[in-house]
Amino acid sequence: MARIPYADPEAPENREAAAHIVASRRKLGHLHRMLLNSPAVARGWIEMYDAVRWKTELSGKLRELAMCQVAAINGAQYEWAAHAPIALQEGATQAQLDALPDWSQQGALFDATETAALALCDAMTRHVHVPEEIFAQVKAALPPREVVELVVTIAGYNCVSRVLEALEINGADPL
Repeated sequence: MARIPYADPEAPENREAAAHIVASRRKLGHLHRMLLNSPAVARGWIEMYDAVRWKTELSGKLRELAMCQVAAINGAQYEWAAHAPIALQEGATQAQLDALPDWSQQGALFDATETAALALCDAMTRHVHVPEEIFAQVKAALPPREVVELVVTIAGYNCVSRVLEALEINGADPL
């Protein structure tokens, strides 16, 4: 059970932000209901993550592999459950998802761009600072715009993991 109550989307102070979320996501999930405890944060969150997910040139497959790797590293089951099916829809294979915890030992499953992205994801998530050799691989694989989009995706979904885990948001919680 979450550490604090999920917000009531029908409360007068939450209605506008809740409508904004539903307009974007078609539903109010557990994370969104939690964020409604701060309507301004909930609204800004949706704007940020809508940009990351739907207004970038980064491939959907690469985006979702990075999100799933962040979830795997951080032990964020809610995040994994949300993004693994999307990763499959975007072209990732089940074998790739299964290999993510030890992806570097499964080289044949990932192409050079995916390998560079996963190395970046590991460095950013586990250590924050990215070694030059890893960043050089990413720069060689992607144009500058997509490098920024990948970095922001990894950073953003680390934020998602941390919010989910700190507040113990669980998709099985009653709303």
